[in-house]
Amino acid sequence: MARSVFAALERVGVWREGAKFGVAVSGGADSVALLLLFLELKSDLRADASIEIAVAHFNHQLRGAAADADEEFVRKLAEAHGLEFYVGAADVGGSAKRAKRNVEDAGRRERYAFFARLVEEGRVEWVATAHTMDDQAETVLAHLLRGTGLAGLGGIHPITGAIVRPALGIRRAELRRYLKLRKQSWREDATNRDTSKTRARIRKKLIPALEKQFQPEVVAHLATLAEQAREDEKFLDAAATGRLAEELKDSREELRISVDELAETAVALRGRMIRKIVKACKGHDGELGAQHVGSVLQLAERGENGKSLVLPGGVEVRREKNALSFRTIADARSESHAVSESNLRGKPRGAIEYEHAVSLSVEETRINVPSLLCAFRFRTIDWVRERSETSNTSEVLDCSRLQEPLVLRNWRPGDRLQPAGRSGVYKLKRLLNKKGISRWERNGWPVLTSNGIIVWARGFPAADFAAHEKTRSGLVIDEEPL
Repeated sequence: MARSVFAALERVGVWREGAKFGVAVSGGADSVALLLLFLELKSDLRADASIEIAVAHFNHQLRGAAADADEEFVRKLAEAHGLEFYVGAADVGGSAKRAKRNVEDAGRRERYAFFARLVEEGRVEWVATAHTMDDQAETVLAHLLRGTGLAGLGGIHPITGAIVRPALGIRRAELRRYLKLRKQSWREDATNRDTSKTRARIRKKLIPALEKQFQPEVVAHLATLAEQAREDEKFLDAAATGRLAEELKDSREELRISVDELAETAVALRGRMIRKIVKACKGHDGELGAQHVGSVLQLAERGENGKSLVLPGGVEVRREKNALSFRTIADARSESHAVSESNLRGKPRGAIEYEHAVSLSVEETRINVPSLLCAFRFRTIDWVRERSETSNTSEVLDCSRLQEPLVLRNWRPGDRLQPAGRSGVYKLKRLLNKKGISRWERNGWPVLTSNGIIVWARGFPAADFAAHEKTRSGLVIDEEPL
């Protein structure tokens, strides 16, 4: 196994004499085993190419005394081997609540921010995490169940920035056998057995069933699939970059691409080209889902001249004759302020119209609607009755009842829905009137449609689509001021 770790480090180009690795150790079996394998490498495998090792531990402050005991265990482990010990901590529960994220996502963000600080401060060059082949298989299955493309099939990457994952070729059970042979103890995290979470259900129920009833080598096969998908994705990504060499060579406020050029491009490259253009406009990766990309391609194929879409991250794409024009929306706040001032002066606004795609395969999507002075955040979560991941103002829909295309848009004359608690279907206009919503306030009133059917309107969750006690996966809708 030590040779496997060494080969993985060489393969991603991070092994060199004198390199300083921070090994992320939670106290669990996988991370403790990875630390011992690094120590074995240092002392035996490459004695002629010495490396430095430090231990990095992050306390999520989620399990009280148990979390503190984990930290003390890792501290003593580092001291026993004479290693530098770096510890970070954060109130992950509070962070999740403030950011309206699920706890797992908030913990991951805080943990990786801690690792990034260690690298930025020069304490380590690389941080090694103990993701195993089993973690890879679980990730691929989770992406498949949620809905994914080739990039999602790539699963966990062996290296991301300064984070390296040299144990992806090793099974979890092998690491535990290794620890037992070394007579090394470890800590168990009870939350890993909580099968109310998708990842734990995949680990404890789905994979064992697949191994027993279908294919004993399913974990290895899924890991191989992930590796092949990453290689294919890398090739297609390079091809898309090549097709956009002219469009992306200069930094401009507006990027254009011919719809004829898109039509003549292989289908496998079109979506990637759209993603690259959007990224170039806003300068960072965002929440652009497959549905957003599909809407842009549909605009290219059948869109009317002058029609536009607003994409996550504040990028507008407009059909202009035989081209798509992409630009960054300069300042959503200033646009919103102008609208607000107009209302205060009592001048009527024009009709507010917008249409944004929402993808169920994306864990979280934030859509700014400047004309309404607000943003809408859509999150796909494992639904629990306690609603621990939702705020009091959240609306939650049952994902199993929803179909794509899922679209957030302004209400239109003739729109109808059956609100929760009502037996009949009503015109939305009538419902707004009964609620005392003035014609000014209802201008641009947001609704969400699923395959053309209204499943939610602000203040009126649709009865047939609301989350209930049998819901397994929920779509949370939050409205936030800009």
